Formats: sequence, structure tokens, C-alpha cells
Amino acid sequence: MTMPAAIEAVRAAFAGLTAGEFELPPRQAFSDSRSLVMSVHHKPTRSTAVKVISIEIERDPVITGTIVYSHPDGQFVTDAVPLTTLRTGAVVGVATDLLADEDASHLALLGAGAQAADQVRAVHAVRPLKKLVIYNRNARKAEALLDSLKDELPDTVVDVALDAEQAVEGADVVCCATASTMPLFSCDALQERVHVNAIGSYRPVMRELPQALLESAEVVVVDQVEAALSEAGEIIRAVRSGVLRLESLVELGAALGNPPLREGRTVFKSVGVAVQDWAVARLLA
Repeated sequence: MTMPAAIEAVRAAFAGLTAGEFELPPRQAFSDSRSLVMSVHHKPTRSTAVKVISIEIERDPVITGTIVYSHPDGQFVTDAVPLTTLRTGAVVGVATDLLADEDASHLALLGAGAQAADQVRAVHAVRPLKKLVIYNRNARKAEALLDSLKDELPDTVVDVALDAEQAVEGADVVCCATASTMPLFSCDALQERVHVNAIGSYRPVMRELPQALLESAEVVVVDQVEAALSEAGEIIRAVRSGVLRLESLVELGAALGNPPLREGRTVFKSVGVAVQDWAVARLLA
């Protein structure tokens, strides 16, 4: 499957979510979110996707699991790992296409783990990259990632940064894909006009973004408000402290129907929702 196809499938799914086409129960989390169960039902097609995954940060691979896509004519089962990285990249592609400047071409990627390559592919699919800078605590992993992507980015200048603040300097788009529990950079390190995606944190104790960014951003878009308020550490902290007003959060599906202005700093925070799994599993099936 190509990344552009996945992006279009996920875009349509979020529009369908806003239109009321899905039954989407909250994600079930066990063992301090080390085991997750995500399910969704699409009413028009009477199809259902259920994903069960295990997440262990110190394990290689970090994520293992299975997804089952059921529809009136049968059932499709596949490995959840490549599907999860693909659908997570795809939703970042949707958000970047919506919120980044049309001529954005400089990506800073923070993190070089399992999700990283599809973050690059997704941004490149909607904003062809002239420059890519990666920062990872283990510089060798960042270099290995760049090496694995070189054939896909023949016209892109690539580099490895010494730290996160150096990485985001001058970037039009920033992607955060880490398991950090502390903000990765200061708000002052960013350009005045930049779009930031954050997909790494999925537990209340995890944070990738500084509160000052959420406070000053022109718009903060989330995949789903309910999911963000229960799982996204930076959103939870910012709302509780009064830095971010709950009513100012915009869901991605709603933003697609009423695009916000591409001004100042824009943020997309995703913890992942099952409509993304359904969209990509349906294409595969």
C-alpha cells in the first residue's frame, strides 16, 4: 500500500467519524497502557476492526499485535505493527496537509524508532521535502534511519542534529515520535510559523510538547477530544492548568470540514483512534 492511498483513506474516515458513521468506544488500556484494545464499527458497511497490541518500550520490537477486520463477506487478519505505523503516518499526512504552509519543505523529526520512517513518508507525500533533519538520543539510530530512506528522498538534503533544539531550528514542519515524559524542546526554538505533529505520547505521564506552544498556538487539533483528554499527557496538563481552554480544542474531522487558518504555530496531537486502523485494514482487505 502506498502512503498517499493510506492518507486518503484516513482522511475519509475522519470525515465519516464527524458525520456519525462510526461507533467508537473508548480504548481499553491494561497494565499501565502496556496492553491496548481498540475497536470500531462502521455502520454504513457493517464492518468492524479490532486491534490488540502489546507495547514494551525496552523491547525490540516495541509493539506487537494483531488486527482483525470483519465485514459481511468475511474476515481479514494481519500484523498490527506495520498497519499501526502506516496509519499513524497517514493521520500526520492528513494533518500536515491541512495545517502546514503549502510551500513547507523542511522537516525536523524527533525520534528514530518504529514510527519514524512513516512519519517522514507521510509528510513527504503532502509536502515534498527539500530538507530533513533527525534527532535521536542514539545518533546511530538516526543515521541508520536516514540511510534506509535515502532511496526514497534522492533530492532531499538530510542531516542528524546534536539535540532537539538544533533539529527544530528553521523547520517548517516538526514531527515528534518519542516516548518522552518531558517536553523535547522549548517554544522559543521554533519558527514563528511552523506546524508541529506529536504522536509519541499516549499515556498521561508522557509529554513531548512544551506548554508554551499549546498556549500560544493559533490552533490545536486532536484526533478525538475524548481520547486526548484521557491519554495525551501534554493536553491533559495544559487543560488542567488553564493554559489551554478545553473549548479551543478542534477535532481533526471537524477541521477537515472547516479548515483553520494556516497562521502562526499550529499543532496536531494524536494518540491514535481505531477509525485509522479500520481505514487502512479496509484497504488491505
